[in-house]
Amino acid sequence: METIQYKCPNCDGPLEYRADIQKFGCEYCDSTFTNEEVRKMFKDNENTDLSQNIDETAGDDDFQNGNLYSCTSCGAEIMTDAETAATFCVYCHNPVILKGRLSGDYRPSKVLPFELDREKALEIFKAEMGRKKFTPSDFMSEQTLEKMSGLYVPFWLADCRTTASMSGTGKQIRTWTQGKYQYTETKEYAVERRASIVCRGVPADGASKIDDDLMDATEPFDYSRMQDFSMSYLSGFLADRYDVDKGEVFPRIREKVESASKSLLNESVSGYSSFSATNKNINISGTEWKYALLPVWFMTYKYRGRMYEFAVNGQSGKLAGNPPLSVRKLLVFAALLCIGIAVLTGLGGALLL
Repeated sequence: METIQYKCPNCDGPLEYRADIQKFGCEYCDSTFTNEEVRKMFKDNENTDLSQNIDETAGDDDFQNGNLYSCTSCGAEIMTDAETAATFCVYCHNPVILKGRLSGDYRPSKVLPFELDREKALEIFKAEMGRKKFTPSDFMSEQTLEKMSGLYVPFWLADCRTTASMSGTGKQIRTWTQGKYQYTETKEYAVERRASIVCRGVPADGASKIDDDLMDATEPFDYSRMQDFSMSYLSGFLADRYDVDKGEVFPRIREKVESASKSLLNESVSGYSSFSATNKNINISGTEWKYALLPVWFMTYKYRGRMYEFAVNGQSGKLAGNPPLSVRKLLVFAALLCIGIAVLTGLGGALLL
């Protein structure tokens, strides 16, 4: 049950990836290192062969189900769920990467490093949610906000080759006035469109415990800034491996591809006054997959027995999630509004007298 930790070569403190400077930093001695320097210093970690699945259940019976690990810093036992790939030791708070959770079929090919640090993510969250006037009183409390954590979410990225066709009737309408009369000329055309379309990087998260609509709402991500996977990027963040495979997410991928293809076909007939489609056919003829980890600042809030989830895109800062409404605040506002209306009505009646 091997764990991996990245430690500062100067003071042996934990090294964490810092989104604000795009480097690795030590909070104890303030040393900073580039990704290239970290790769060289920890070449044994970086050269670890993750091409084969590592048997996490082998060995001591105490490590059943592969969910119990030992922290190499303090020796404490770390209990995780089956999907956790990077976490923190609850005793010494050092970052811990679980190598076996990133091997074989679970080894990502790409990672998109965080570009927003926690302070910036909180700033975005406060600015947006601070405008909501009827949230519970403790919704913006420090106790709530401290739950915001940086999480690398497992995503499937699909490149889909698609053939698309559409037929229908396009109308061009011309109206003019001559003398006392107004004329309208309508021309109808039989319209057909056929296209070969390649949709690249169509995303779908592979984590069952995170709401799909929430993750969809954080898109898009700029894939041009993705890096080849390195475990070092996970140091200082949480990370999950996928538990929803390609076959399960394909219906979501197909829905996105079909929607994009239909939009492209519709744009091609924009020159008509009106267009009525009689037939559309979208067929995905081939799909290539990438497994990547994408950055999200994630927070949960429980209110009246319901869990509310919020996500901030760790690259663009796009916020997703709807806050709860405080019933008490709504009732108080309604009561004050009624009192205000009654007072104004009374004053109006008094003035009429």
